[in-house]
Amino acid sequence: MYWVVAVPFTIFFLLQLVTAFLGTDSPDDLPDAEIEADRGIGFQFFTLKNLVGFFMVFGWTGIACTESGLSLAATITISILAGLAMMGIMAGLFYLLMQANADGTMKFQKAEGQTGEVYLSIQAKRGGIGKVQVQVMGVLRTLDAITDDGEDLKNGQLITVSKVLSNNILLVTGK
Repeated sequence: MYWVVAVPFTIFFLLQLVTAFLGTDSPDDLPDAEIEADRGIGFQFFTLKNLVGFFMVFGWTGIACTESGLSLAATITISILAGLAMMGIMAGLFYLLMQANADGTMKFQKAEGQTGEVYLSIQAKRGGIGKVQVQVMGVLRTLDAITDDGEDLKNGQLITVSKVLSNNILLVTGK
């Protein structure tokens, strides 16, 4: 009986593995409607991939236990526990992979309080838009900026970002 379970689920597991490496979708990866605020379910224990993993490990563990001469009760118990462990490991790995997602969207508010340098001069009293180079989220960015200072800010001058205005223009002060 264990052979009847182990072989087909191993073949299905290998097919899932190949399609994952080729980048094609497996049946349980069909696209859902995307909702901006939807973060999905963090930890999914019962998925097609996990069930395939369960039955594959269940079958091969059952074969190994039977070949070792264990009793039927011990074989079934060990097989079920091994299958559940496989499901837990796979669910945990997918959960960790989902947590590792990186959002590359720049959040302008993270520029507040940062120091930088004037790239293109900025006219005093919001007389014109210039550019500054500021490190935001670990990346050096060149962004539009204005100032309320009484004097123009010249190229190369150090600045501090005071505020991010509604149109993503930085309000800066000279140092």
